[in-house]
Amino acid sequence: MVLSHGLESGPQATKVSALAAVAEALGWRTLRPDYRDLDAQGLAAATSPRLARLRAAIPAQESCVLVGSSFGAFISGLVSCVLPVRGLFLLATPPLIPGHAQAFAMREGVPVCLVHGWRDTLCPVEAIFNLARTYRAELLLLDDDHRLGAHVDAIAAHFARFLARIAT
Repeated sequence: MVLSHGLESGPQATKVSALAAVAEALGWRTLRPDYRDLDAQGLAAATSPRLARLRAAIPAQESCVLVGSSFGAFISGLVSCVLPVRGLFLLATPPLIPGHAQAFAMREGVPVCLVHGWRDTLCPVEAIFNLARTYRAELLLLDDDHRLGAHVDAIAAHFARFLARIAT
């Protein structure tokens, strides 16, 4: 499992750490790439290098689960289009990155859970409705903002259920 943090965050961030702890307790091996050096270049400039770093982090010949928050969700979805994945658990997913030519996309037919805040002003909830509809993805909406900080425990519990579903 590879967990990707957001733009103003890091691999030890609260949500990524909580989800990694859930996965590890259930027997999953986790990896949390550090994108902070790339993110210093800004969103548009960091997108392609982030995509390359995530692709390189995925073990060869292994189908893994990709987890991402915000910018990390965006790149996780795009990487799922070119590499086999077992599932996607994406939080506060932006529909596009300003300055990057490609809009958000993800592999069809893969189990997906999108988690989003009703009060997300960076990535408006209307865009996530369209993504969920297009990909027939599970959608968990919470009364929270972009950071989803008030619901870390609820998200972790939902993540454990998601992993149980895709493990069978």
